[in-house]
Amino acid sequence: MEAVRTWTTGWSYPTTLLCMYGFFSTVKPLEPFLIPYLTGPDKNLTTEQVNNQIFPVWTYSYLSVLLPVFLVTDWLRYKPVVVFQCVSLFITTAMLLWTESVPAMQAMQFFYGVVTASEVAYFSYIYSVIDMTRYRKVTSYSRSVQLLGYTVGSVLGQLLVSFNLMSYNNILVFTLVLIAIALLASILLPMPKKSMFFHRTRTGQKTVTEGTKRHADETMDASEDTTRSNVSLEEIGRNEKGEEGEETQDDAGNGQEEKGSKVEDVEEAVGAESCSQVLLQLWRDFIQCYSSRQLLYWSVWWAMATCGYNQTVNYVQVLWEHVQPSQNFSIYNGGVEAVSNLFSAATAYGIGFTEVKWQQWGELALGGFSGLGAAALFLMTFISNIWVCYTGYIIFKCLYMLLITIAM
Repeated sequence: MEAVRTWTTGWSYPTTLLCMYGFFSTVKPLEPFLIPYLTGPDKNLTTEQVNNQIFPVWTYSYLSVLLPVFLVTDWLRYKPVVVFQCVSLFITTAMLLWTESVPAMQAMQFFYGVVTASEVAYFSYIYSVIDMTRYRKVTSYSRSVQLLGYTVGSVLGQLLVSFNLMSYNNILVFTLVLIAIALLASILLPMPKKSMFFHRTRTGQKTVTEGTKRHADETMDASEDTTRSNVSLEEIGRNEKGEEGEETQDDAGNGQEEKGSKVEDVEEAVGAESCSQVLLQLWRDFIQCYSSRQLLYWSVWWAMATCGYNQTVNYVQVLWEHVQPSQNFSIYNGGVEAVSNLFSAATAYGIGFTEVKWQQWGELALGGFSGLGAAALFLMTFISNIWVCYTGYIIFKCLYMLLITIAM
């Protein structure tokens, strides 16, 4: 029992649960075949409806809820938003399974935008419960286990579709079971005691408590040396003399109560001013961070690269369907996604154990690998060959996951 208690209070317990959540929430066997599913007999939607009416909802909903989700995530201390993300993912999958109309699919895309915006809680949670020295390894774990989940889901989807082992609808039911397991893992996550902005003042409260206690101990020692009588905290605050014997012990207990009330008053004052303080702190951090040219470069790259990656992942199946229609060709979307995710997981995991001076080589890696990724996208766009499209997508995704892990 002692070993279990030690494990649950250490860094490996929340890391394991978070990795379980990241794995089961990303095993999505149907995702590589979403376009054939939507445009096939199950949903009977047209390609124009999918491209022009359904998919754009995800882009704008993701953008609209990103900032509010970021603030709420910090305010609620990460875990509730992780649970909310899983619930939203369950709703998204359920709507994809049981609804058919265009408005229903648009609502499904809105919930999926909430899911992707809430991903900030997944990557921020672990930093609030572990020591700073383990940040790099834990980042590689959390990123690579997600990619491993995508890989398993893609391989599973390719096998189920190629050998006709399950229908598309049954695959979605199986996905709901996996999401339920992820939801259980998210509920078991320990609740963080601090966050980056709204709850950072708890350390100040602890300092006040310890300082009051230390002041009381020093005063008691000094009193014993001079008069051999105990003086309570309450009498020190009121500058009154205490009595000896049993009355002194009662006064000491009252002094402890006064100390507790002082700490509560400090906590209430902090809570009353937290909103304005957080906004002011956000502005100060914004000015401080972006006064660094190197950090500005990485931030601009992060925004542009994430935008390009999301758009590519969202519409790449449309390109594949245009280059080689699924009705005339045995599609291998699942296999391609599996290979790209596997290679991406390997690169993300390897970064955690690579000793490189990124302050010296970071900008060179940023420019060089981004250029290679752009070249892969150009090849996908202008060469109407499905195998070139598959290869270009694998290269682009691996390079993006490599750089985004470095940037984290």
